[in-house]
Amino acid sequence: QAQLVESGGGLVQPGGSLRLSCAASALILRYYAMSWYRQAPGKERELVAAISSGGGSTKYADSVKGRFTISRDNAKNTLYLQMNSLKPEDTAVYYCKAVHSVAGNDYWGQGTQVTVSS
Repeated sequence: QAQLVESGGGLVQPGGSLRLSCAASALILRYYAMSWYRQAPGKERELVAAISSGGGSTKYADSVKGRFTISRDNAKNTLYLQMNSLKPEDTAVYYCKAVHSVAGNDYWGQGTQVTVSS
């Protein structure tokens, strides 16, 4: 059964960094466009960053531009999100999502908590 598993979340002080990973099983990620979403308590889930299946195209939410970097290693079947200069408002559960480039079917991970607090 296809599965996405996020890891790397945790508690970090403002200004700190974290690197999230999203490992896929029973999915060949090079066929999928990938993205990171986040959902803070009481708020809707929002797109944070996205990357094309080949990795050549990326986009970011305005709130994270210049601080976050999305990347992928298709050989390792893994998606990453490098988060620098973290702010308290980045606190949320972070989810990865895979969308097949042709068929359009999608998969979500279970989420990883990121808390930015002093």
